[in-house]
Amino acid sequence: MIQPGSGFQDFTREQLAVLVPELLLCGQLIDRSGMAHVIGAFGREGMAEVAIEEWQLASPIYTRRMQRALNYTGDDVVTIFKGLQLDIGAPPQFMDFRFEVTDRDHGQFWLDHCGALVDVEPMGDKYVVSMCHDIEDPTFDATALATNPHAQVRPIHRPPRKPADRKPMCAWTVIIDPAHEPPPVPRNAALVANTVAAGLELAPIDPADAGAADYSGPLLSDVRFADFSRSALIRIADEVCLQQHLLTLGFLVAITERTDLAAAAEIARKTLAGIAGVAAERLRHALGAGHDYAGLATVLRAHPVLNPAVYTGIELRPREHGLALWFPAESGAQADGAWPAMLDPEHLGPLDALVRGVNPRFSCRAESGPGGWSVEVELTDQPHREAPEVAVTRFSTGADWTFTDRGIPLPLTVV
Repeated sequence: MIQPGSGFQDFTREQLAVLVPELLLCGQLIDRSGMAHVIGAFGREGMAEVAIEEWQLASPIYTRRMQRALNYTGDDVVTIFKGLQLDIGAPPQFMDFRFEVTDRDHGQFWLDHCGALVDVEPMGDKYVVSMCHDIEDPTFDATALATNPHAQVRPIHRPPRKPADRKPMCAWTVIIDPAHEPPPVPRNAALVANTVAAGLELAPIDPADAGAADYSGPLLSDVRFADFSRSALIRIADEVCLQQHLLTLGFLVAITERTDLAAAAEIARKTLAGIAGVAAERLRHALGAGHDYAGLATVLRAHPVLNPAVYTGIELRPREHGLALWFPAESGAQADGAWPAMLDPEHLGPLDALVRGVNPRFSCRAESGPGGWSVEVELTDQPHREAPEVAVTRFSTGADWTFTDRGIPLPLTVV
């Protein structure tokens, strides 16, 4: 399936440079939305198991996709580090990864700030150990093996922090050695690897467009998205949205194994409602959009639930005095069971949460039609109460995170 266009085509290069880090942060907040419901269903240990499986199934796929898209394919430490900079598991600044490269097979990274840790520390050391030990060990290796199956990520130090304000918050070595035995392929890997999302072909980047068309040069201390071309930023934005769908597909595999289909669907929809609402609110603010239908249209064009457009097939249809969305009965997202497949005329809660992230007076009304169904967004007289799923997601410090301009990034050379 080849992408003829993108939902991000209507944005300028400057807007896209703002959008991409926002989309990466939205991806990180998926787990802040979902894991509260997973803990309620399966407990802390079950939460850790679900988190491990979802990231193991998704991250190797989308890591390789971004490598190919931005032409930094390789099997060395630098390639691993570049992948982390473009991963929803490590949104810039909120997860403030710093890197040091010794040679092609040896390096270190550390986190000067870890938003995920700040979110979890108030829950106590047991939850910190679950995240920073039980979850990180297998998932860091899963991300690294996408570049080299003989790469291992091992801690130098990590939380629980002693003293409590220790900086950096954690530090890790990355070593590539042919003697390292690759970890086993996850049992359910094929369930995500064989999805439409995994193999989706997106439009190539135009090398003639002004700005950087790839990330084939040196590893940079920070990725400054404003340096990429508009064409490259459109591709990155679509890839980041696809990362979120792939992570969700891994999440669905993990929770479906642990409960019945109806209960799994309920957890998934609650997770979707939480991230949909918070993401809409952040995107509206980042783009300077209004609280009216025009502002909603701007947010919908950028929202990860609706993108990549070729995958979801969702169409934005302006009305003379309003706005509608068309959901096709058939699309890649429907075939995979991704976010759009969780929505239908009887399950509008996540869509209501999304539109109310722009204006709490918005409400959705569904109508069935041939080949799909549509949603009319209406403006009600009174504001609606915030959905509890959105309130749960807002627990994360990422909900109010502010990105800063760090200036010109420095190339990181071999020490």
